[in-house]
Amino acid sequence: MAVTTTQPTRPPSGATPAPGARRSRGATSGIHGSRWTPYLFLSPFLLLFITFVAVPGLLGIWISLHDWDFLLPKKPFVGGQNYADLFDSGSPQFEPFWNGMKATGIFVVISVPFLVVLPLLLAILLNRRFPGRTFFRAVFFAPFVLGVAVVGLMWRYLLDPSFGMVNGVLSALGLPGDTAWTTEQPWAWISLAAVTVWWTIGFNAVIYLAGLADIPAEHYEAAEIDGATAWQKLRYITIPGLRPVLVFVVVTTVLASANMFGQSYLITKGGPGDSTRTAIMEITDLGLSQYRMGQASAMSYVLAVFLALVSLVNVWALREKKS
Repeated sequence: MAVTTTQPTRPPSGATPAPGARRSRGATSGIHGSRWTPYLFLSPFLLLFITFVAVPGLLGIWISLHDWDFLLPKKPFVGGQNYADLFDSGSPQFEPFWNGMKATGIFVVISVPFLVVLPLLLAILLNRRFPGRTFFRAVFFAPFVLGVAVVGLMWRYLLDPSFGMVNGVLSALGLPGDTAWTTEQPWAWISLAAVTVWWTIGFNAVIYLAGLADIPAEHYEAAEIDGATAWQKLRYITIPGLRPVLVFVVVTTVLASANMFGQSYLITKGGPGDSTRTAIMEITDLGLSQYRMGQASAMSYVLAVFLALVSLVNVWALREKKS
């Protein structure tokens, strides 16, 4: 008995589908075909961005062009005078601001290399398989969840030259226990950098761990077969594979260190003298204590321009070179 099969025939081009015919899955209808759909999903972020970033940013520029004092009803327009005063050696804002910028630069130079290199080495160690690996990852990340007020006050008492536990432990070990960690230089800078590294090393290590997970294990296996040393694997496999992550870590670490405020304010109180009084401390004092928001806003935008230039230089220096 012969069995015949029939192929379904397509309607001729241009033919109108019969009533009740189902649409194909590729057809778009309603909100799925609207060009406003992406903006609908982006609207919560855009609303927050406009409210808390764009509007305050534009308002800050407007304030920086005025002699803006909260206590005075009139806020006269001064144009770019607030910016010119920062570059005029005869202005009262000149020396404090640039001393703050110098202190900021010192802290960035001291802290950033440790906050980039040490977390990378820590991440490489924690990326190996060994008992308790998850526990140690949590231990190193735990300090980062503490607020700057907790970290600052805790280390302020631990590092106190008179009754701090750090000097007490050093004395018990037979080492010099009279170091002025917070009242003399260079110990004040060493203390601030060490506390910041202890506090934030776990965050950068987690970022590196995420990047290491994306490097194929076959690359390391091939290097083992070829007899590559640990340094060669780090130089030719790990570092190139982490290049995008490295750019992110360097840029964000520089920005975070340049905005350092809480550690210096709570641990050294800007001392000894004004040596650890950073630019953010000067801006905060001028704007919120002396109510001179126009000058403080100008300082903040000059600092922002410097940080933007530094970030661009870092991205350019760490970009992937094309052969």
